[in-house]
Amino acid sequence: MSQLQLLRARDYPRMPWKNGGGFTEEITRDSGEGLEGFGWRLSIADIEESGGFSSFAGYQRIISVLQGDGMRLLVDGQASRPLLAFDAFAFSGESQVSCNLLGSAIRDFNLIYAPHRYRARLQWFDGTSRLFSSASTVLLFAASNQVEVAMAGHEMQRLGLYDCLRIEGNEALLGLDVQGRFCLIELIPA
Repeated sequence: MSQLQLLRARDYPRMPWKNGGGFTEEITRDSGEGLEGFGWRLSIADIEESGGFSSFAGYQRIISVLQGDGMRLLVDGQASRPLLAFDAFAFSGESQVSCNLLGSAIRDFNLIYAPHRYRARLQWFDGTSRLFSSASTVLLFAASNQVEVAMAGHEMQRLGLYDCLRIEGNEALLGLDVQGRFCLIELIPA
C-alpha cells in the first residue's frame, strides 16, 4: 500500500543557492544532503532580481513561475519564451542560464532530477481533476489556498498554499480525485 506524507509549507527548510545569489525553500527530495547526492529534489525559490542560475551538471530541470510577472530565461545563449505563472519550462542543469525578470520579483517552483536515475513528468492542473498514475513516487503540490485530494483507502487530504502531498511505494494504478490548482509530479526509477 502507498505511504502518504503531508509536507507543510511552513516547515520547509530554507537554504542558500549553490551560487550564493538567493535562497531556496526545499520541499522534499529522494536522498542526499545539501546540494549534492539527490536523485530528485523539489523546491521553491524567490528571485528578486535578474541574474544567473546555479549549475547542476548531470541533472535536468523543470521550472515554473508561481507568483509575479514572470521571467525570460537565456539558456546557452538562446532566449526562452516569456515564462508566466504555471508555465513549465525544461532545460539541462549544466546549461549556462540567466533570467531576466519581466517585472518585479517572482517566486518559482523547481524540479531537479538525475535522468540516469529517474524519469520525471510534471503537469499543472486547475479545477476538478480525476487522475491516474503508476509512478512509484507521486507528488501533489498545492498552488491554491485549498486543494483536496481523495484516493481509495486513505482519508481526504487537505493541502494549503504550497503544501505538498508525497505518495511513495505506489505499485499499482493510483486513482486520485483532486480539487484546486496543483502540480502533479511523477517520478519513476530509470
